[in-house]
Order: sequence, then structure tokens, then C-alpha cells
Amino acid sequence: MAKTVVVVGTQWGDEGKGKITDYLASSAEVVVRSQGGNNAGHSIFFGQKKHALHLLPSGVFNKNKINIMADGMVVNPKALIDEINLVKNEGFQDFKLYLSNRAHVVMPYHLELDGLFESIREDQPIGTTKKGIGPAYMDKASRFGIRVGDLMNKEKLIQKLQISLSLHNPLFQTFGKTEFSIEAIAEEYYAYGQTIKEYVTDTTVLLNQLLEEDRKILFEGAQGSMLCLDHGTYPFVTSSSPTAAAVPLNAGIMPQAIKDVVGVTKAYSTRVGSGSFPTEFEDEIAKGIRERGFEYGTTTGRPRRIGWIDGVVLKHAKRINGITGLAIMLLDVLTGVEEIKICYAYELDGEIIEHIPADYDCYSRVKPLYKTYPGWNEDLTNSKSYDELPQNCINYLKAIETITGSRITIISVGPDRKQTIVLHKYF
Repeated sequence: MAKTVVVVGTQWGDEGKGKITDYLASSAEVVVRSQGGNNAGHSIFFGQKKHALHLLPSGVFNKNKINIMADGMVVNPKALIDEINLVKNEGFQDFKLYLSNRAHVVMPYHLELDGLFESIREDQPIGTTKKGIGPAYMDKASRFGIRVGDLMNKEKLIQKLQISLSLHNPLFQTFGKTEFSIEAIAEEYYAYGQTIKEYVTDTTVLLNQLLEEDRKILFEGAQGSMLCLDHGTYPFVTSSSPTAAAVPLNAGIMPQAIKDVVGVTKAYSTRVGSGSFPTEFEDEIAKGIRERGFEYGTTTGRPRRIGWIDGVVLKHAKRINGITGLAIMLLDVLTGVEEIKICYAYELDGEIIEHIPADYDCYSRVKPLYKTYPGWNEDLTNSKSYDELPQNCINYLKAIETITGSRITIISVGPDRKQTIVLHKYF
């Protein structure tokens, strides 16, 4: 039977999924990116160097891995080509990459729409990266979308552009924006299609074949569970579902194929962009965490907001993902913090709750309730086992397990692959 593991973010993204997917990918045979686009990034450290990925699966740094960009992704072909060239220029020439012909394409007018929609919201922007992801998914749902397979046929591409731009160009005209040329886009994007066609295939057929061959398969997504379109802090969410439940749909496999779900969480919390963030705080401790953890967006460079770890959020992520184990990231960043807090519940209008309200206005009013734990000053970065960690650090980890009801299976004590304590072997 195939061994399958899904890596999901339990917070608002930027949890350190890149390192965990890279670490697990070293033992996997197949790495699948199931949703999202280049609005998110994975930072991977090895060989004393940082590698940033935005579209490509984390297995591209190993020539023996099969890398799949699945149906549920939205792909900017220009960004993909640039990223492929970047990886090749870094010395990784022989990766195996397969791109779904069903994945949707981020077109240039999607980027313009993204910026336009944010400006319409005025004082309540979503805080998107303006990479065109939301509008691409919008066209997909409206059946105006253009798929990767369409880039291989110029006539079909022109026909689809005529339909899509008959909707969007009048909107651009209304808001005083320049209309887009069907012919110019068709010429440019057909050329992109010729460049990437060697990677394009029906990845659903390929992936199911690999499942039948009992391969070791790792599924990775973008963003975090709290940015899920359905189960996140709507409307301050992304445009797809980065949960484990969405993986079978986005990858074209049966739900029963998913066996293990690793929930990745920082030892604290961060968030980029707008939206409520109950455990957020900004003082010298937060500034220190931001600098030590280099808490700036991989894609945007924006400084991330800092908060204490939120047990309510982690319990919510466990429910909607079926998490079987937690990976605690950047634990070493908390070294030197005198007291560390864990949010175990919220207070909403005088009532104590342990869930996330569906109504955003209610969520913006919740007050976090904390339990406080003594910190530690010992350096964690050379720790090789759980028992080598300071006792206060172990007490903090046990408290996370107790509050969330989830076991910790992986602990990261530094950015490098080798700085990882594994308590449960997945592959």
C-alpha cells in the first residue's frame, strides 16, 4: 500500500512548511504541490544556503524525486519559467517535473484585477500579494478560466481570451484602466506554452498510477489552514483551501488515499496582511522574535505580525485537517524569552469559548486567555534528541500537546535540514 503524508500549515501560513516538506521529501519518492500559486513561498535551507520556492514542489532539489504540480494549482507561466531557470542556475538540472494540463493559468489581467479589487475595498483591504491568484480562481469558478492545456493551442487560446476579456475589459474601462489585447496575450502565452510543454501531462493519471505502485508520496500546499476559503477567517483568507481535506480534490485522487497529516506550527504565531490576530503583541520581545526568526514574507518581504502560539487555532486546524502529528518550528527563536504564553481559550462578550467564531466581527472581539510558562536560555540549535532539550523547553512542548490534544512528532531547532528532532518516522 502506498505511504502518503500531507503537510499542512496550522496557522496563517509561513509556519515553516518548506523545511518540513524538504526534510520529508528526502525520504519520499514523489512530492505533490496541490493548490495555490506564486502568492506564497517556501524557504529551504541546506548547504548553508537559502533556497526560495514559490511554485515548484520541494523535491526539485533531488534528481531522484518525482515532482507534480497538480490540478488545483493556478500557475503564472512566466513566473514558473523564471523559477525553473533559477533552480537550474543554482546547479539543480536533473529534476523530474510534471505540470497538470488541468491547472489554471494566471493571466496578466488577473494581476490588474487583483490590485483593482484591493483598491475598491479602500480601508479594509484583504492584504493580498497582488499576484492575481484570487481573480484566477474567480475565473475558474465562473468557467471563464484558461487552463495550462489551452496554452498549447493558439486558436483555442484566442477563443478563450475573447470570452474572458469580453467580461474583464469593460470593467477596466469603467475604472479608467488600460484594456488588454487578445492578440498580444495570445502570442505571449502561446510562447510560454511551448517553453513548458515538456512538463505538461495529465497528472491525475500519473499520480493514481504512482499510488497503485505503492510509492511514498508527500503532498504539500501553500498558505495555512486559517487562510482556507471555507474554514479560515473569512474574508481575510486566500482563494483556495490549503487543508488536507482539499488535497484529494486538488490532486485527483480518492480521499481514502490520505494516511498521515503533519500539522506545521511555529513555536509562536505570525501573520502577514490584514485580519484579526488575537494573540498579536508588539513590544521589544516581539521585535526580538521577528529579527531572530527573520519574520519577513518569502514572497513579499513584508514584516510579519508576531503573536503567542494560539491553542484555539491549533485545535481548529486539527479538526478540519485530521492532523495526526504536529511539527513545531523555530523553537530556537524563543531562547532567551523570560516568559512564554500559550492561548488556551478565548473570551467573547463575557463567555469563554474554545472555537473560532464564524462571524468575523465576533472573531475580532475575542480576547485570548493565556497560560504562562518559564522560558529557557540554553542554545537549542545543536540538540540532537528530545532529551537534550532544556526542561523548561520540554515543559512548554508538553503544554502544547495537552492544550491542543495533538502529539508532537517533529521539532525544528534551526533552519538547516540537520537541525531537526524526529519523534515519529513518517517514511
